[in-house]
Amino acid sequence: MRQPVYFISHGGGPWPWMPDPTNNYAALTAALQGIPAALPQTPRAILMVSAHWITRSQLKVSGHPQPGMVYDYHGFPADTYEIHYTAPGSPRLSARVQTLLSAHGIPVVEDTRRGFDHGAFVPAYVMYPKAQIPMVQLSIEAGFDPAWHQALGAALQPLRDENILIIGSGLSYHNLRGFGPAGREPSALFDTWLQEALVGTPADQRQDHMLHWSDAPAARICHPMEDHLVPLFVASGAAGDDTATCFHHETDASGGLTVSSFRFG
Repeated sequence: MRQPVYFISHGGGPWPWMPDPTNNYAALTAALQGIPAALPQTPRAILMVSAHWITRSQLKVSGHPQPGMVYDYHGFPADTYEIHYTAPGSPRLSARVQTLLSAHGIPVVEDTRRGFDHGAFVPAYVMYPKAQIPMVQLSIEAGFDPAWHQALGAALQPLRDENILIIGSGLSYHNLRGFGPAGREPSALFDTWLQEALVGTPADQRQDHMLHWSDAPAARICHPMEDHLVPLFVASGAAGDDTATCFHHETDASGGLTVSSFRFG
């Protein structure tokens, strides 16, 4: 059975471990918790493409059998720097990723020291709190080229038929200076375009829309730097001709933002 591909808006910082009396993350929590039951079978492993691991010139893929942690956030409570998500790595999957990418001329090396960053361990924890599914991380390239990253995703497509769940983890809106009410209008404008480009467009035209994402309404307001959109390019490439659906959508996240997450296949 072929696994689907996901692009998720992973939220801010270590939110599942922080008290939230207003339950701001209820919609995202429900969406992520629903993923395991929506899969055709329990995945053998997860390949997580996180916006928080950026490398230059060549990609890196994590290869440690028991990865540590990367606390790549600032200003949060002290106990959030003691979180341990204990999912094993998968040297077997790391080697397979290297084989697939090398066959397509995509430079990649194994990194046996890299731990899980919060773009990876936060959504994985909500999906699989028992940490029973092995997880491998793959970096994105610092040039952020949409075509290059879609080709990267296409090279990874065979993993879907090998019971590997590919997840692109970023945010559909990521302007740290424009959170709250200031982001309400631009995030809504960009999300309307994103819904049409992904869900409302035939799959064979979707990748062309991704190539020209910066022409979308409010695109550069929503993504001054597109690192958090790049995992979507990878997911789009890995999706091939599969249709897209929006499985998580909010219009008042973080005080006024419109954010979405998508499933392909």
